[in-house]
Amino acid sequence: MRMTTDLTVAPEAAALEPRKSRKNNPEKTRENILQEAIVEFVQQGLSGARVDAIAERIHTSKRMIYYYFGSKEQLYVEVLEKLYGNIRNTENRLQLAELAPREAIQRLVEFTFDHHDRNVDFVRIVSIENIHNAEYVKHSESIKAMNNTILDALGEILRRGVAQGVFREGLNPLDVHLLITSFCFYRVSNRHTFGEIFQIDLPDVAIKQRHRQMIGESVLRYLQA
Repeated sequence: MRMTTDLTVAPEAAALEPRKSRKNNPEKTRENILQEAIVEFVQQGLSGARVDAIAERIHTSKRMIYYYFGSKEQLYVEVLEKLYGNIRNTENRLQLAELAPREAIQRLVEFTFDHHDRNVDFVRIVSIENIHNAEYVKHSESIKAMNNTILDALGEILRRGVAQGVFREGLNPLDVHLLITSFCFYRVSNRHTFGEIFQIDLPDVAIKQRHRQMIGESVLRYLQA
């Protein structure tokens, strides 16, 4: 006798099978939008950036982007907050307070140099915001708050250095921050014009290493007692 097996699932049984539901992940969605917004703002600037282009890149709708961020301008503000937050959060993990003052300054200079060299998008966005006279930075209290952390860290390093007799008195943390940042920022923001005018290959490994050492030595000589 030949036996057959009926594999057809009864409607009642099918109804009991759990359905696989799509899980929404708002944080992941926001992060995807922010990442693509960085690309768009870097390439097109604030004025030329299009929300449609951002939506196309991540296969979503303008409506979804507006749902999360409200407007193109608010999305731009949050891009600024994200990029400033990245550098400040990483600085907080350098454990500068555990290092001797000179070593702490050296590590901070090297980190700033490497960060700007590797994060051209950050330099580009900051340059764009300066074109707008920091109009959108003014709308963000968090950017101001998070950037005060580096001044607090520098102030503590300088105080320890003065107490140990390795740094001179009267140093201003903001001035030191400006000294470090200006060199590291300029060689990236002006790399094309500076490189062409003076025929120097700023991305060259040997040149980068020379500049990295130069800014470190310059800052420490300025600080020394």
